[in-house]
Parts: sequence; structure tokens; C-alpha cells
Amino acid sequence: MAARPHHRHEPRRKRALSARRKLTLVALVLSGLSSGPPPAAAEASSAQIAEAVERAYRPLLKEYDVPGLAVAVTRDGQSAVFTFGLADREVQRPVTRDTLFEIGSVSKTFTATLAAYARALGRLSLEDAPGRFLPSLRGSALDRVSLLELGTYTAGGLPLQFPDGVAEEAAMIAWFRDWQPSAPPGTQRRYSNPSLGLFGAAAAAALGGNFTDLMETRLFPKLGFRNTFIRIPEAEMDRYAWGYGKGDRPIRVNPGVLDAEAYGVKSSAADMIRFVEANLDPGRLDPPLRQAVEGTHVGYFRVGAMVQGLGWEQYPYPVSLERLQAGHAPAMTLEAQPAARLDPPQVPSGPTLFNKTGSTNGFGAYVAFVPDKRIGLVMLANRAVPIPARIAAAHAVLEVLAEAP
Repeated sequence: MAARPHHRHEPRRKRALSARRKLTLVALVLSGLSSGPPPAAAEASSAQIAEAVERAYRPLLKEYDVPGLAVAVTRDGQSAVFTFGLADREVQRPVTRDTLFEIGSVSKTFTATLAAYARALGRLSLEDAPGRFLPSLRGSALDRVSLLELGTYTAGGLPLQFPDGVAEEAAMIAWFRDWQPSAPPGTQRRYSNPSLGLFGAAAAAALGGNFTDLMETRLFPKLGFRNTFIRIPEAEMDRYAWGYGKGDRPIRVNPGVLDAEAYGVKSSAADMIRFVEANLDPGRLDPPLRQAVEGTHVGYFRVGAMVQGLGWEQYPYPVSLERLQAGHAPAMTLEAQPAARLDPPQVPSGPTLFNKTGSTNGFGAYVAFVPDKRIGLVMLANRAVPIPARIAAAHAVLEVLAEAP
């Protein structure tokens, strides 16, 4: 657990806006108007969306003792951020649209985008073995695994986490060299931080740089981010929320091998909804990045009711709450599942929901979007809200986003 620095106490803030006033402001944001009264239909629709967010997420604070939440939604190119509770209980610092949360494994969607970007630039092929870029792995069992299989957790049995004794690079390389598959590559999906982490490390090597540097100086700026980091600068630390885990103690993520690639991003609701909008409308990005984002929407393996792509997991839309929750059941994370390779890879031919969950010991995140409906949602919390509850809240709001006039 990270040591907690001393903070000076902040002055008491003015009384929060009334719920009705907040809904009116959100209606203005969602209607896309900067001045003047919004049309009655647009205001009513926006208020309906705001009320749906309030109804879905407010109860989570009490039920799961969540200190704070940020929820962002987008519909037809207009977005809004809703904030609840506290980023730091000790100093009573409220959550804002720019509060930094650990997004856990949602980081994998950025890693996938960087790898797809390297592919768009011609620096790698998904059929390459990692040893092409990481010479220390040449001749190992992993040299018979493709980058595609690493990026879709189908390498043949890489585990969820590194063993406890693997805490630095030399031990990591030795462990990777000793690893032997428990199944032929491409036949089963076993969700794995080492698998996705190695995928990101190979992508960074293909681009000739350090992974964290490439993300912070290349990918994040290209996406228009203002408040997204792997290494949070000292000047931004006051915006970094404290997570809350067992015993309600404040906690932040510990360092680990390939942590940046697998679960190391810290971001704000404002930036994350920009990322969702980039996925909803990649055409506004520069050509290599557009190609990269579109590349993460391709499905490569069918795993039960879910299609696994690079970073994102896909479902035909509309999707029932039960089916979506089943796709995130513990067995999908903790156990190997049969995987059928899609040949050719699947470009969605109809409405598709893309989503990803993420957690660290003190934080929980969920992102979902439907390009055909031009809707999307981000939830960031400084407690690891149970995944079924995250999905149920998001599902309820997405239904309103899809149906509101």
C-alpha cells in the first residue's frame, strides 16, 4: 500500500447545487447549447438521462460504501460528467470531472490501441512472435506464440498474475523463458496480466521506445487527453483520488512488472469519455490512429457469448443484462475457457456493444459503448464496486441513452 502523505485541510466548499439545478445544467450540456434555453424536447431528454444516472449510481455509494464516483455519458456527440461523493475522505475533497482514478484493466484497451497503432505504422504484424522484438524470449515456448494470441489471452495458459516471487525484470524474463503452455495456442482464453503485459512490451519495442513514454508523450496527446497518466506528475497529485479497500484504509496501486501495460493508467472521467467518443467516431483522428482504433474493434476469438478483440470484449446489441453479467462472471476471469478463432476476423456487421472492466485493490472502473447508437458510458470509483453492480447500473443508463427521444 502506498504511504499516505500529509495534506493540509482544504477550506469548506460552498453548499452543493440542488439536485434540480444539477439536472438543468446537465440538460444544457447534453443538448449541446452554450447559451439560450434548450429546446423543450432536448431538455426533457437530457433531464431523463441525468435522472437515470442518479437512479442507477447514487445507491451504489451507500450499498457498497463507495466514497466517490464519476460517471460520464455521451450521446450523439454530446457528453456530460456526473460526480458523486469524495475523492479523499480525510480532507473531504469532492470528486470532480478531472479527479484521477486508477482504471485498472481498462488500461488494456490503451495498450491494445498502442499495439494497433504500431501495426498501422507497419512496425509489427499480429502474427509476429514476441521474440522478434524481445530477443531474450527467442527460443522459448513463447517464441511459438503470436502477438495476436498474447493480446487476446489465448497464448495457451499464461496465468492471471505473475507468481509472487516475480518482482523485477530479470526474474520476469526467467519466468517467461521457463513457462510452458498447458494448451495449444489459440484454443483457449485465459485472462492474463502477463499475456497482455507482454503484448504491450513487444508493441513498445516495435515502436523503438519505452512503453510509458510512448503512452504519455504520443498516444495520450493524440487522443486529446489532458488528465491521463501512468506516472502522475507531482503537480497533479492533489487530483489523484485515494482508493479504499479492506478496513476502509486509503490505498493506491503497488508497482509490479508490466504493471503499466496491464493496469497502470490513471485517468479522469472527462478524458475517458473523450476516449469513448474517439471509439464512437474514429474518423476524426489522424489516419494511423484512426486505423488503430478501428483495429481494436475487430473480433478474433469467440468465447461463449462474447467475442474477444484487442482490449475490448464484444456483444451483439441489444444485449440482456444477464448475458452481459455472465460474460464477466468469475469463471471468465479465473478459469480457462474454450476459444474458437474467427477466420476471417470479425468486423461487426450489426450493432455491437464494446466493453471492459477494470479494478485495483482500491478502485473500480467500467467502460461501455455502442457505435451504431452513438452512445457510451464511463464509470470510475474509488472502491472496487462488485462487477455485477457496475454492469447493472451501466446497462440501465445505456438503455435510457439508446431510447431517449
